[in-house]
Amino acid sequence: MRLKFLGSGDAFGSGGRFNTCFHLERAANGNVLIDCGASSMVAIRKWQVDPNAVSTVRSSELRLDPAFADVSNLDKSGEKLARDNKRRMAALGNRLWHSDASFRVVPAKYSILSGRIVTTAGGNTEFADMRAAYDALDAATKAEIEDLVCEHSLIYSRGQLGFTEFLPDERVAMKPVCHRLVRTHPGSGRKSLFLSAHIGTIVGWPQPEAMAFIRDLIEHATQPEFVYSHRWTQHDLVIWDNRATMHRVRRFDDLNIVRDVRRTTTKSDGPTAAQEAA
Repeated sequence: MRLKFLGSGDAFGSGGRFNTCFHLERAANGNVLIDCGASSMVAIRKWQVDPNAVSTVRSSELRLDPAFADVSNLDKSGEKLARDNKRRMAALGNRLWHSDASFRVVPAKYSILSGRIVTTAGGNTEFADMRAAYDALDAATKAEIEDLVCEHSLIYSRGQLGFTEFLPDERVAMKPVCHRLVRTHPGSGRKSLFLSAHIGTIVGWPQPEAMAFIRDLIEHATQPEFVYSHRWTQHDLVIWDNRATMHRVRRFDDLNIVRDVRRTTTKSDGPTAAQEAA
């Protein structure tokens, strides 16, 4: 089916405009194929999902099927996470501007977020248009960043919040990966900034200088004119293209209010930069 929504435009920001043309179809094997074309994100109100298709797994480790990232504030028994819960501490990193799975050699392409239980008292998800942010840079900055490569890791983003409780094997798994700071979208041909809280340095730069520069770029890219804030209603389904956006969740009273939101992602076609030898 093809869905087209009112309010589409070339960019999104404080005016609430965002490009919302995309295409869904079911392949012969039953998989759903997504083609967002030149779009960056779409919000579908009241998308009812078959509960049997995404049922929770009652295992000792997971609340949800491994195909889904549990970005709720619930533990495996359905209780709200305690204030000092390690998973809650790590999940606070979602309140920082980021691009999904930029800490992997092959980062995320599309993300799909389903709101099962939502709150209107905070908990909005904000999206920043990295294409428009790039376009708004001056010529000198565009030339400076064209060939820069950044290191990304979960350790960097969580470290910004003071979270350092990683096991030795987790630190090995979270070894930094390299990504270009500027990438070209294969669908639209537009350049965009590849920014994320997961960035810990720029290759070849002193870390303090690199992080001061990345902070400046993130401040530029998240100005109101580049940002859309999604206020959730139950059963909303939001799809976005990580190759053209950053996002973050806003603070809410997660110690007292249940927010059950579930995400799955697809992988991009490949790395954006060569990786350093181990």
